[in-house]
Amino acid sequence: MSYAGMNKHTGGVLTDLAHIRQSWSDILTTPLGSRVMRRNYGSLVPMLIDQPLNGVTRLRVMSAAVTALVRWEPRTRITGARLVVGADESLAVDVTGERVDGPHAGAIDSATIPLRGTAA
Repeated sequence: MSYAGMNKHTGGVLTDLAHIRQSWSDILTTPLGSRVMRRNYGSLVPMLIDQPLNGVTRLRVMSAAVTALVRWEPRTRITGARLVVGADESLAVDVTGERVDGPHAGAIDSATIPLRGTAA
């Protein structure tokens, strides 16, 4: 069985991995407390992206990303997250995960999710 969802930009249909990538992006770019009926939805990542870019901040961003994705995207098991800093100081998170649902269980997926600037 394939899962179909809606593309938030076009209203078109997204299936399987494309919908998971969109979900990952939505989770990581939604600040906690910003959804009226779901105050706990989202992540701490938006709060961290303007902090000094040092080892501590990198670790906090990666930790916040994994924590939020584990909580809000039950179709995947997160196997890696890496903060990517562009030459133009853009930020993105490279996420890797494994499907745990349906006929695609075990499939590996990855995405680069822009957080600030043009990284992708």
